This record gives sequence, structure tokens and C-alpha cells, in this order.
Amino acid sequence: MAGAVEGIRSDLEATNAAREAALPLCRGAVRSSANCIRAVHRGDTEAAARLLEEARSALAEAATATEGFPQIAHAGFVHDAQKEYAEAAITLALIAGGALPTPHSLGVRGVSYLHGIAEAIGELRRHVLDSLRAENLERCEAMLERMDEMQSLLVTIDYPDAMTSNLRRATDVTRGIIERTRGDLTLAAQQQRLASRLDALEGRVAGGPP
Repeated sequence: MAGAVEGIRSDLEATNAAREAALPLCRGAVRSSANCIRAVHRGDTEAAARLLEEARSALAEAATATEGFPQIAHAGFVHDAQKEYAEAAITLALIAGGALPTPHSLGVRGVSYLHGIAEAIGELRRHVLDSLRAENLERCEAMLERMDEMQSLLVTIDYPDAMTSNLRRATDVTRGIIERTRGDLTLAAQQQRLASRLDALEGRVAGGPP
């Protein structure tokens, strides 16, 4: 029995070492991904691309550290890091106009990628609001269309929560985000039309007889 317990202890030591190696790498990936998204919203695509590469490198190291330890490779903190990385990559591609990445090109699990799509919808709302302040309604409408497309894809993933890490809940949240964004955009469009009519009326009054 002592030998069996010692073997278990040895396995646990190796598993814990893999976890201790991967955890800070995943935290670094999350941090770089968040900073990447901030850079995207600032319009600094060069910094965003650099930070995204930092996140990719950290996740690649984490994958190497957890090789042979599936219970760590599929742990929640790894999923969260992959999700944040996917969110950053998708957000950068959609806002900067690059090619949309795939789970394979990013090296992330499919479920993490789907959660990244859901999170990116929230970032697109922020971009829409920034574009509204810049009075760029055409850009807003294009982004809202992409948000609709993404949400339409997410609702087709109808599997148990245990398989998708509660994707349905994340998808439900995106529905509310999109409807609020649609309402904001509709109100802004109405205000713009009203302003145009008032300007036209002022022009006619100014050009009329004294």
C-alpha cells in the first residue's frame, strides 16, 4: 500500500508542477489580451498586434507545460485565458478589418473560441458607441450587422452546459447587448434626421422674403 500511495504522490507532484507552471502563463495571456483590446479601442493596431502575440506566446508555453496533464490543460483557468485571447483576436480583426481568425489558427479549444465570440460582441458595442460619438452611423450599422451575425451563430450551439461551459448564458447576455445597441443606434439615426430637417427648415426661413 505504501508503494501505491507513493506512486500517487509522485503523479500529483508532477500534476501540481504543471499547474504551477501554466497558471502564471495563463494570467499573463489574460493581461496581454485585455491590454490588446484597450489598444484596439484607442486605434493603436500596432500595439494591439504586439500584445496579441504576447498572449499567443504565453498560451503556447502553457500548452507545452501542461502536455501530458489533460486535467490541467482543460482546467478553468486555461479555458478563461484561451477565451480572452480569442476575444482579443476577434475584436482586433473585426474593428481593424483583418482576416477573422479560426480556433485552429489561434490554437484554442472550440468552446473557448465560442465564448470569445460572445465576449467580442460586447467589445463591438463599445466600438459602436465610440462611432456614434464620432457621428459615423454607417460604421455603426456595419458593426451592428456583424454583431447580429455572430449572435445568430451562437444560438445554433445547443448542447448541455457541461459541454459548452455555460455558453447559453453567455449567448443570452449577447442578445441584450445587441438590443440595447440597436436602440441606441435607432435613437441616434432619428436625432440625425431631425437635425437635418431643422437645418433645412432654417435654410428655407433664412432664404425667404424679409
